[in-house]
Amino acid sequence: MLEGSFDPGIPTLEQIAGHATGSDITSPEEIVAYFKALAEAAPERMKLVEYARSWEGRPLYYAVIGSAENIARREQIKAGMARLARGGEPEAQDGLVPVTWLSYGVHGDEISSSDAALALAYHLLAARGDPRVETILANSLVVIDPSQNPDGRNRFVQHYSQARGAVPIADPSAAEHDQQWPGGRFNHYLFDLNRDWFALTQPETRGKVAAIGEWKPVVLVDAHEMGGEETYFFPPSADPFNPNITATQREKQVLLGRNHAAWFDRIGQVYFTREVYDAFYPGYGDTWPTLKGAIASTFEQGSARGLVYRRRDGSEVTYAEGVRNHFIATLSTALTVAENAEAFLRDYAAYRRSARAERPGGSYVIDLGTRRWNAEALGRRLAAQGIETRRIVGPVTLCGRDYPSGALTVDRAQGDGRLIRSLLDESTALPADFVRRQEQRRERGQAHELYDTTAWSVGMMSGLAVSVCDAARGRGDILDASSPIAPMRSGNDADPFGVAVPWTDTGQARLVVAALAEGLVGRATADAFQSDGRTYPRGTVVFARGENAPGALRRLEELAQTIGAETVGLAQGWTQSGPNLGSASFVRLSNPRVALVWGDGTAPTSAGAWRYVVEQRLGLPVVPIRGDAIGRTILSDYDVVIVPDADPLSSLGGAGIAALRSYAGEGGVVVTVGGSTVGFAQGKEALFSTRRETVLGGTPRETGGEAEDGDEGGEFVAGEAIPDEAAYRAATIDQPAPPDELPGALVRTVADPDSYLSSGYEQGPIVVAEGSTVFRPLNKADGINVLRFAGPDRLVASGHVWDENRLQLAYKPYMMAQPVGRGLAIGFTHDPTTRGYLDGLDLLIANAVLFAPARTR
Repeated sequence: MLEGSFDPGIPTLEQIAGHATGSDITSPEEIVAYFKALAEAAPERMKLVEYARSWEGRPLYYAVIGSAENIARREQIKAGMARLARGGEPEAQDGLVPVTWLSYGVHGDEISSSDAALALAYHLLAARGDPRVETILANSLVVIDPSQNPDGRNRFVQHYSQARGAVPIADPSAAEHDQQWPGGRFNHYLFDLNRDWFALTQPETRGKVAAIGEWKPVVLVDAHEMGGEETYFFPPSADPFNPNITATQREKQVLLGRNHAAWFDRIGQVYFTREVYDAFYPGYGDTWPTLKGAIASTFEQGSARGLVYRRRDGSEVTYAEGVRNHFIATLSTALTVAENAEAFLRDYAAYRRSARAERPGGSYVIDLGTRRWNAEALGRRLAAQGIETRRIVGPVTLCGRDYPSGALTVDRAQGDGRLIRSLLDESTALPADFVRRQEQRRERGQAHELYDTTAWSVGMMSGLAVSVCDAARGRGDILDASSPIAPMRSGNDADPFGVAVPWTDTGQARLVVAALAEGLVGRATADAFQSDGRTYPRGTVVFARGENAPGALRRLEELAQTIGAETVGLAQGWTQSGPNLGSASFVRLSNPRVALVWGDGTAPTSAGAWRYVVEQRLGLPVVPIRGDAIGRTILSDYDVVIVPDADPLSSLGGAGIAALRSYAGEGGVVVTVGGSTVGFAQGKEALFSTRRETVLGGTPRETGGEAEDGDEGGEFVAGEAIPDEAAYRAATIDQPAPPDELPGALVRTVADPDSYLSSGYEQGPIVVAEGSTVFRPLNKADGINVLRFAGPDRLVASGHVWDENRLQLAYKPYMMAQPVGRGLAIGFTHDPTTRGYLDGLDLLIANAVLFAPARTR
């Protein structure tokens, strides 16, 4: 991309892929082929490592590039970085050089960055006599991850290849710029991989996090694209910053940014900084590495979403320009690190040391409680991020609280201490001055400037109690992230009457689904019961010996061993209290046939997250059906139809809406989410006898009716005085508008204890509330508010909620259920599967897709 002399022994992209850099969009297969060719041409200066496989089986590679000496010493350098991560000082005699990690293409349709990665790799290997390249190779190791989302990129490349014509077309309306649903942004399960860094739900993320943990870079770049009307963004980031980010790290962002600016100024490329892209949510590709001690950056290039794009002002942005700009910005990054190698190493080590020493100290204690499997899974997710997590063997009393065997502890005094605090603290506070500015903006009728959610406390999201106790420091054995979750077995082992699977966590639901899939017969209870002195909660599933084939209960135990679930042998069918197995409270289960509305009109991330949670966490196959095909589908072939967040009219059409209404009336279960719940609460095919609320004090606008009383259509309206600014705001408010958008917070709910749909949630779970959807509660004559939001004084568990939203959300429904003929409609007002990170709600989803059809059949 820069002028100079280049080694002819290093192949160009054109020689391998058939097109020059920036002249066409390189496919995932061509990216891999080119990196392999580079590694083969310069094995002493480049090593290629496969770090993951995507859901669709595509390999993900990173390349390590440096001088021949540094590549030969790469394991020594890796060990040196590990020593710094533990708080050691860089020593001149050990020859340690910093690691710069450059990652590209986490969103598959943000296309230019991956070709920039190929150009940079070529330049570092082929440039002759370039002192900048010599400095980079001698003073650092550069890791290039060229394509973090090959499945999404492949989807975009296929779309573009099919839509392109004889010449590239700049018109934004042209088919080549208009991606078909779901677009290339997402991976196979339609996850936004730039929100998955601590949740680790996807294989692409798990592999990447493991690789970064191995190399411990001092600087990391995540290169993106934004809308075609934009220019180029690089840090400093926008407010708010996560409070666990240090002043030194912010200063280093400025150092890097000034260097990028100097490069861009030389070529006349305009840019912006300190706007839009903040560093608050720890699940981004910049904030998560920053909280581990790196200086991490998001780069955003205005996208051509093809080869050329015409902006509204008549100017054009080309693919080649995007490739050039990302090439320059990432080359600038590598050079800045290499020219300041000692400073970056010293600052990284100091960050890690100070995190270990930062006060307050103590250790987090994660109580296994009734969510044992989820606690074990969370412990492994933390360990997979390099966070030392320990398990205490045997029951223990810590800080006046009794814990059963297996309680997990996470010491704050670690190099990852600030990441630990960000993930495990109940809440991460927004800066007070930032909140004050947002309230002022809202008073002026402007939108808030929060880019993403304000709450992500991982213990809460898994339904777990987390406390802090000094006495827990150093207690327990270190947990291995790859170790299997151990099963629990108790009760009667000798020829039991049956085996109970208590309905307590995700592992239990997985076990029930797996057992039903193998033909075992189980019955679930809608009421708690007591047997042999133990109380079993609502939802508990009993597999009786008499209803199952010989050896079936042994197979159940084998499945429990594999999953790590809990089983209890029952000596008899007699219960001390509550229903017996033959009671109508128990219902026989079978694995449901689940369909999911898919395609245009549905939110891709909602559709993908529902499919992921039901398929991958619960183990139930899902049949995606295009929305426009629902009206002609034999829906009686399915027990449950899930309508993810969507506009039902655009996703299903009138025929599909009527078909689902009829399906429910004939005994089916329809599950709606967010926007689809809104759509099915109106019109003649409504499934819910409730309405969405407007902003507090607003009045709903009826459409298609007569003119309102007093509206004579004349030249004048009645005069009135506006006494103050509050009255002015009231006069100018859009009365039918929804409440202000919530960027995302964790809030408390209250469960209806008489509904089987709340089984596993006696106290009501903590859920995510975001957006502007608020419903009136269902009338008891029409249905059940299975979960409602808590009262205003205890509603907010974590994050920031505007005061009027707090008042309006209180006591309103989160999950509703309304009979429709012989069937049932279940409506979630907010999405319980969002980002796949609310595993504490997995039982709620299992109640809807597993228990509900068993009850309606």
